[in-house]
This record gives sequence, structure tokens and C-alpha cells, in this order.
Amino acid sequence: MPRTPMTQLSPADQERLRALRRMKAVALGALVFMAVVFVFAFAFQQRFDWLAYVRAAAEGGMVGALADWFAVTALFRRPLGLPIPHTAIIPSRKDEIGRSLGEFVETNFLAGDVVRTKLSSTRIALRAGEWLREAPHAERVGAEGATIATAVLNALSDDDVRDLITDLAREHLVAPEWGPPAGAWLEKIVEADAHHGAVDLAVDSIGRWLEANAESFSGLVSRRLPGWVPKLAHRFVDDTVYNEAIKFVHAVQADPRHPARIAVDGYLGRLADNLQNDPATRAKLENAKASLFDSPRVGALAAEAWNTAKNGLLAALADPESGLRRRAVQALQEVGERLTTDAALQNRVDTWVSDAAVFLVDRYRHDIASIITDTVERWDPAETTEKIELMVGRDLQYIRLNGTFVGALAGLAIFTIAHALIPGV
Repeated sequence: MPRTPMTQLSPADQERLRALRRMKAVALGALVFMAVVFVFAFAFQQRFDWLAYVRAAAEGGMVGALADWFAVTALFRRPLGLPIPHTAIIPSRKDEIGRSLGEFVETNFLAGDVVRTKLSSTRIALRAGEWLREAPHAERVGAEGATIATAVLNALSDDDVRDLITDLAREHLVAPEWGPPAGAWLEKIVEADAHHGAVDLAVDSIGRWLEANAESFSGLVSRRLPGWVPKLAHRFVDDTVYNEAIKFVHAVQADPRHPARIAVDGYLGRLADNLQNDPATRAKLENAKASLFDSPRVGALAAEAWNTAKNGLLAALADPESGLRRRAVQALQEVGERLTTDAALQNRVDTWVSDAAVFLVDRYRHDIASIITDTVERWDPAETTEKIELMVGRDLQYIRLNGTFVGALAGLAIFTIAHALIPGV
């Protein structure tokens, strides 16, 4: 893979590249300066004795600069392109460096006790509560949640959802037999007299309907009488039927032990028993259930209900002022307020977060650290070298510069000591 051209570098990397080039120029300038001084001092040291000290310093500076240039260059590439052993360390040992870095992170950072200690001192619940109770922050969280929910709803296939609803309905509603559980449920209701309220409601509703619809009885019975019966008799028969119906309803309302109520109790009791024990009754219920759920109209209603619910949700999620969005923001603020003021809740949340983080770290720390190893292994050696050199190369050039001056001082010191110990050298 070719080296990343400067035009593809980020602004920060471009600035690092310019700084690296400046420091390389400075370090090279120091070496050239020492070489010029060495040549001048070497040429004129016979005429001026003190230039021997200058020559020794310049000579030591050149040696130091060249040695450190070799050391720094050997990290990233082969000096002068020569196949010298133990050079181009980073590109040749890239994968090993990545594994070592991954192991270092896994051992020293992805440890349960390290994570727990850090989280216990962070007070996550309190900070989250203080941040969340602010209206702009709660609105931001609500907006992000609405965006995610909208994306999920739009990604769902209507056909798939309809099929899922159908499968769930068949698994949990159609497939199980309704008779025995419905019979047991009805039996308990009858035993507890819990159905009396429903009977009262039904009787009251019939009574109100009769009082409001007396004209519905006109001709109800009389139209079936022979034609020779007088019209006055027709009216008398209809009024009698109507009045008897009113009396019957009033009697049922007034008497808790009315035969009609007892008949209803008996019917419901028999129905509860038949639903549990009579195969014919259970078969009728199952057939009715199957006919209901197999009806195309029921399927169409289910699809229409889903489309209506989906469109309603999408509209509410898209409108920042919708009731759903406002209630969500209000709920988030209330959660933030509780996290800020409720010490017990803070402790529970902090403990839960710490336990969850430690569990994840202990269980998956090798997988997390392998991200570093795998990423470095996928890098091209030349690109890896460039990335690392951009990050640390400028500081390494200071080593070359320091080596130049330290070498000069060392050369001067060695030459001076030698002349002091061995005069005439």
C-alpha cells in the first residue's frame, strides 16, 4: 500500500508532518554545522593549537549526531536502504508490537478492580442526573430516541410485522384450546356471583331501551293476527305485550332471586361445566374460534390496525411538540431529578453500572483488547510506520539534536582529559 499522501492527512496530521520536517531540518543542520566546524578546525589546528579542542568537540558532535540518526532511523526504516540487522523495527515487527500493546491494555486497563475503582469514584448516577434534569439535555435525549425509534419503525416490513402478529396470534390464541380454561374461568365467576353485576347491567339496559322505544312494539304481534280481528284488538295486544315486557324487566330488577336470574345462573353453570367436560361444546367453541381468526376480514383489520398505529407513532415521533415527545422529555427530567436527589437510587444505579462494567470487562476483555491487535495487523507496514512517525517523530528528532551536543561535549571532555593525562598527545 502506498504511503498516505499529505493531501489525505487530517489537519492535525498535516501540522505534525510540518513540525517533523522542521525538526529534521534542525537536526540535520546541527550535523552539517559540526561537519563544517570539524573541517575548519582540522585544516587550521596546526596553526592554532586551541582549534584541536574545537576539532575534538566537532568530531564528537558528528559521531553523536550520526549515531542517534542511525538509532532513530532504524526504528522506522533501513538506514540508507542497507539490510542491517535489527533495523526497520516498527514495520518488521508491527504485528508483535500490536500484540504487545493489546496485552498491555488488557492487563493494566481492562481489569475488574481497575474499572470498579474508577467507576466508584466517578459518581455516574449523580452526574447523569444533573445532566439529564436540564430541559435542553432531556429534549436532546428524547430527540435522539425518537430518531432511533423512527428508523426502527421505517426499517420494519409491514408484511413481516403482519406475519409476525399472525404467527403470535396462532401460537398463543388459536393453537391453545379455549374450552377448559374458559370454563374454569366462568365457573369461578359463577361461584363468586361476580356475574350478577353484568346481569344487572344487561337488565337495566333492556329496561331503558324498552322505555325509550315503545313504538317498536307497534305491530310486533298484531300483524300476525288474523285479518278479521278488529284494529282495536291489534292495539290492545301490542300494548299488552309491551307492558308485560316492562313488568318483567322491573320484576327482574327488583327481585335478586327472580326465576330469570336463577335460570341465567343455571345456564352459566352448565356452560362452564360443558366447556370443561363436554366434547361437543368444546368443539363448537373451537370451530367458532377458527372461523373468526381465519376470516379475511380479521386479517385485514389486523393489518389496518398496525398501519394506523405505525403512522400515528411516526407522526408523534416527528413532532417535537407532540404529547408523546413532551411526556418523554418530562419523564427523562423526572428521572434526572430523582438521580440527583435520591441517594439510595444513586447507589443502586452506580452499583448496577459498576457490576455490569466489571462483568463485561472480565468476560470480554480479551475480545476488547484484540481490537487493537487485529487493527494493527490489518495496517500496511508503511502506513503504520508513517502513523507512528507522525506521532513521535518530532520528539525523536530532539534525540538527534541532543546527541549532537552531548557528543560534542563528550569529545571535548575526552580530548581534554587525554591531553591532561598524556602531555604532547
